[in-house]
Amino acid sequence: MTFTLRSSHSKGILLLILTTIIWGTSFSLLKHTLGSLSPGTILAIRFGIAAIAVAPWLRKLDRRLIQDGLLLGGVYFAECACALIGLETISASRSAVILSLNVILVPLLAGVLGQKLSGRVVLAAAIAVLGIGIMSWEGAGLSQGDILTIVCAVGIAVYILMLEAIAPRHSTLPLVAVQLVTAALLGLVFSLSALIQSAQAVQLPFEEVSSNLGSLVYLGIVVTATPIWTQAMAQRWVPAHEAALLYTLEPVFAALFSFWFLGEGFGIRGLIGAGLILAATLYSQRLRP
Repeated sequence: MTFTLRSSHSKGILLLILTTIIWGTSFSLLKHTLGSLSPGTILAIRFGIAAIAVAPWLRKLDRRLIQDGLLLGGVYFAECACALIGLETISASRSAVILSLNVILVPLLAGVLGQKLSGRVVLAAAIAVLGIGIMSWEGAGLSQGDILTIVCAVGIAVYILMLEAIAPRHSTLPLVAVQLVTAALLGLVFSLSALIQSAQAVQLPFEEVSSNLGSLVYLGIVVTATPIWTQAMAQRWVPAHEAALLYTLEPVFAALFSFWFLGEGFGIRGLIGAGLILAATLYSQRLRP
């Protein structure tokens, strides 16, 4: 029994590492795709493709599963929308570093919900805020993109805590399917105004969509459908605070891919700020039981 638990835990760790690698590839790809498609169009197509991929598991649904899936799907869509809109005005590597704040926000929000909050987490939060301040000093202060990305980090933390409570109640793939269908429907609603404006101007983005079809399929299947499944599966075996620690790998992979594909980098202040944020996230989890 102990061996089985340890085996499941190790499997969960590997799934979460795979998840961070996949997420790391998404920032540079999304930044590139935003050059020709609007956030609404990307969200609608991305989640639409992902929903089609998991549609076979939309069977034997019960009321509790639908309620939980709708709730998770709504939060997941909101965080993705904030991150994508924010990415229009900030670099991919900067976005990834700011999103790593969710590692600190998970225990902070858990503390708000009644769990014991350590002084280490409070100090880590203060260091992270200092890091954001130094990063923003490299530009012209906190931009709208920075703020939206911080909101996304809060959404990710909420999602992680919700998933820890909800995932054990249901089979993984049906739960994922309901989430992605919810996100796809929200994406369609979110993109309607942009599509109507394009139709009125006789400029529907068919050519842009077709030229980015490979990227959109990758975003839908690999970046969206696969990680939401691996995350839901892994958090059946890995607690939220440990999952949050593993997510600190995401900005590392994102920075590597952003440098590789986009040639992005940080200035001196950006490097100092990013270093403080990453140090804070690691410190917040140090020796955590």
